Amino acid sequence: MPIDLAQDGYVATVRINRPEKLNALTLAMYEDLGRVFKAAKEDDAIRVVVLAGSGERAFCVGADLKESIPALAADTFDISAWDPAHIKFPGFFKPIISAIRGMCFGGGFEIMLATDIRIVAHDAIFQLPEATLGFVPAGGTLVRLVRQIGYAHAMEIMLTARRFTAAEMLAKGVVNQAVDSQDVERVALETAHHIASLSPTAVQTIKEAALTLQDLPLTEAFRQEAILGQRTFRSDDAKRGLAAFAGKGK
Repeated sequence: MPIDLAQDGYVATVRINRPEKLNALTLAMYEDLGRVFKAAKEDDAIRVVVLAGSGERAFCVGADLKESIPALAADTFDISAWDPAHIKFPGFFKPIISAIRGMCFGGGFEIMLATDIRIVAHDAIFQLPEATLGFVPAGGTLVRLVRQIGYAHAMEIMLTARRFTAAEMLAKGVVNQAVDSQDVERVALETAHHIASLSPTAVQTIKEAALTLQDLPLTEAFRQEAILGQRTFRSDDAKRGLAAFAGKGK
């Protein structure tokens, strides 16, 4: 299948599986990817998602331009149909870790920005080439990138449309860790299993806060923070955690 889903314990691995085309996404693959993300959101047996591409040449080079550009240019296709694949829908508070080898271009870069922790190969290459083609990275990037990293770094990446190395992405704060290519998925999975071993209530509330509080006025943000915090204190996870801390259980 072009979009594969495998599960190991509480960790689900979603894999873009079209290596012969550098994991370029067809319209059908975009639909499948969005469907998989929504299924992961609803499945209580999944606590953390790892997102990877097949092969070592590319994580994902974005949309298959031979199919998508004619459809978009003819105005027979609405780009918002890709929103689920780019996780541009509310309520996805489970952590997503991307494992990136090779090329991470265009829509692939944009999907990476929808993930929370990014483990990349030392030799991975990143690019938002849209400005060279006459359009813009509207798969979440115009909103996310300037919020996730410094303004000047974000504008350099989008406006120059040039290729960046993993070291440059690390320095700009776009990615978390660069490792040897053969270690990327191992490190991503180890990170995922560690997070999955923690309280899902706490983990998902942390992500919820990060996504929903940052644009609120300060007083309201603190008020909402207190509500989220109080909700976790009342949770079963907190009761079990406090009991374990007191030596009454694991």
